[in-house]
Amino acid sequence: MTENSTPLKTLEQRLLWLSHWMIHHANHVRPKVDGIKIGGHQASSASMVSIMTALYFHALRPEDRVAVKPHASPVFHAIQYLMGRQTREKMANFRGLGGVQSYPSRTKDTDDVDFSTGSVGLGVAITSFASLVQDYIWAKSWGRDLPLGRMVALVGDAELDEGNIYEALQEGWKNDLRNCWWIVDYNRQSLDGIVREGLFARVEKIFDAFGWDVVRVKYGALQRAAFAEPGGTALRDWIDACPNQDYAALTFMGGAVWRKRLLDDLGDQGDVSALIDRRTDAELAALMENLGGNCVQTMAETFDAITSDRPTCILAYTIKGWGTPIAGHKDNHGGLMNPTQFAAWQKHMGVPQGAEWERFAAVKDVAALEAFLARVPFFAKGSRRHADARLPVPAISGDAEREVSTQAAFGKILDALSKGDSALAARIVTTSPDVTGTTSLGPWVNRRKLFARKAQSDAFIEHRIPSTAKWDFTPEGQHIELGIAEMNLFLLLGAAGLSHSLFGKRLFPIGTVYDPFVHRGLDALNYACYQDARFMIVGTPSGVTLAPEGGAHQSIGTPLTGMSQDGLAAFEPAFADELAVIMEWAFDYMQRSGDGDPDERTWLRDETGGSVYLRLSTNPIDQPGKRHDDAFRQGAIDGAYWLRKPGPNCDVVIAYQGCIAPEAIAAAGLLGGHRRDVGVLAVTSADRLNAGWTAAQRARIKGRPHARSHIETLLRDLPRDCLLLTVIDGHPATLAWLGAVCGHRTVARGVEHFGQTGTIGDLYRHFGIDRHALAQAVLALSAGHRSGLAALQTALPG
Repeated sequence: MTENSTPLKTLEQRLLWLSHWMIHHANHVRPKVDGIKIGGHQASSASMVSIMTALYFHALRPEDRVAVKPHASPVFHAIQYLMGRQTREKMANFRGLGGVQSYPSRTKDTDDVDFSTGSVGLGVAITSFASLVQDYIWAKSWGRDLPLGRMVALVGDAELDEGNIYEALQEGWKNDLRNCWWIVDYNRQSLDGIVREGLFARVEKIFDAFGWDVVRVKYGALQRAAFAEPGGTALRDWIDACPNQDYAALTFMGGAVWRKRLLDDLGDQGDVSALIDRRTDAELAALMENLGGNCVQTMAETFDAITSDRPTCILAYTIKGWGTPIAGHKDNHGGLMNPTQFAAWQKHMGVPQGAEWERFAAVKDVAALEAFLARVPFFAKGSRRHADARLPVPAISGDAEREVSTQAAFGKILDALSKGDSALAARIVTTSPDVTGTTSLGPWVNRRKLFARKAQSDAFIEHRIPSTAKWDFTPEGQHIELGIAEMNLFLLLGAAGLSHSLFGKRLFPIGTVYDPFVHRGLDALNYACYQDARFMIVGTPSGVTLAPEGGAHQSIGTPLTGMSQDGLAAFEPAFADELAVIMEWAFDYMQRSGDGDPDERTWLRDETGGSVYLRLSTNPIDQPGKRHDDAFRQGAIDGAYWLRKPGPNCDVVIAYQGCIAPEAIAAAGLLGGHRRDVGVLAVTSADRLNAGWTAAQRARIKGRPHARSHIETLLRDLPRDCLLLTVIDGHPATLAWLGAVCGHRTVARGVEHFGQTGTIGDLYRHFGIDRHALAQAVLALSAGHRSGLAALQTALPG
């Protein structure tokens, strides 16, 4: 290969132009609708263009998967456009409604996006978990036909400040990570300044400690050739010693300034002065800016030289803004070429006016380049978005003893599945951040074992030491044990939840975590949902019902998170039979991929499918006995059903969600002596009730006057003066909105402050969600029943 005449060099210059023109067009050509800057990160794209050219058009194969640096999305879109897989219309509408996205998105872009990126650091870390999932599938009898690919992350050097990256490194080491590349765009500039000198020397030691190979790509082909000339060693030493800030500033100022600085520092040394003098200002600038990451030839050679399957970090030195008038300027992260700069740069790039969107503008031999593109391996098999058949869901029973918690019932359901031989059970993979035993996964793991690429013995078993946990690690295992890092949990769930699309093999990932720590991994949970990954997350134990553990382990806001998180259907059942119905439905829901038309019975978009969140409890409560009626089963799925159906004269309804059920039911009994008609509404999913209600409202606004959601149907026959009391072991806003459905006066009870240690009764009384407080609240707020309140207050303690 020669630096100036290869197809890769031609493609590099095409991508540099198209990515920057797309950004310039959006900011300076397209009509302005408002005064908001559109942006687009020209400089961050420029530093990646040589790396991405060599990667996509030389190194990658169809089975490889790539997470693109968020700020390099214009280069990614330009690659798709060059290959005829993206339209001019969408490119011209970059960062506009219906146009290509600001950051690559599996769900919003029509490009062949492997991993959505945008939340800094998460796109990097998910590649290591995708590699783990790939190994997990390949180790199974039904996955041996899977071609093993490399999971590649294109990393901005500032992303290395993100802590989740180092959590992922540790988990990768524990799970014998392989087939993973992280390619670092080491331009040494971040949003607010210049990266600290010597930083990567520290980072490199971290990678080495966790078993990664580190490849430094510092010098391009032009620089290496210059180093071989007389005086070249001195030039290389000067480059190595030059501070990051100085190198960036000299790059921005150009060849004449480079010459002065180099001659000031290295002149009068004979060979070195001659080396500098042999080059024009433009040639000298090109030489000094020819770092390894900005040399497509060097990057291609680097990729070819990696033959091991060991995890590899490729540190590619680059110039931020390389090849443009804003190269090296410390403000170029969010900066753009102005129209004057861009016009001059367009002339420099040889792109005629009016030909800006032409895929092969300024290309001398279009036929030869098209022939080259037709042979590029990565694109040879067309779309790389796979699918897998939907698996039948076996019947799931909620039969349980008279008293059981939802967490224990969850464990029993999984244990029952583990004893069977269903295709679904074979595809379940469970995981937990060091809380496997305390979230009731133990029986499942004992039967289905833990996953490891190589079998590992359990010393306790070998020495016949009694233990309830049989930690048998084997390639056939179906549980992946994680350390205490909730970000890793959700990244693994996200990767496993995309297995049907990434690898063509469907998995049913189930993760368990203490419910308050859902929020510790919330960024990664949102990231997984944004990719449309399919998984089940079980938050347990939850709420102040986890009384002795204190406020640090008691969740308050997670029900609201379940309601607000797109792509996640949140449930909080109270009884084991509800949980069984919901889980049977959930395993099917996780496999759906329909058109999203709303179901006119509920106005929910259930055909699209999604992930599922179960908020469970360790509090054992009395069970209602066997229930087989369709209203109960369908109601548990739709979000609510009447546990005690109100009559025509009902003046109080108690609506509860979750393990607070016994208090709500008992409060209704207490009120029965003062009210002839008290209804009890069992809410299993405030999330689905609320989503259906708001969707039905939108439908009515759009001309569907008869649209009614499930919750509207349940509440529509209540008298207007009926009082609605809502209660939950969580934030009261979760259910407070129910009064707005049909205009009923509402009292919302729940938990708004951090809890403390104590018994369940202590904490329920402290927060006013025990049965007596609920009954007192109803009577105190019901007009015309002051005498009843007095009688009740006399009869009830507290």
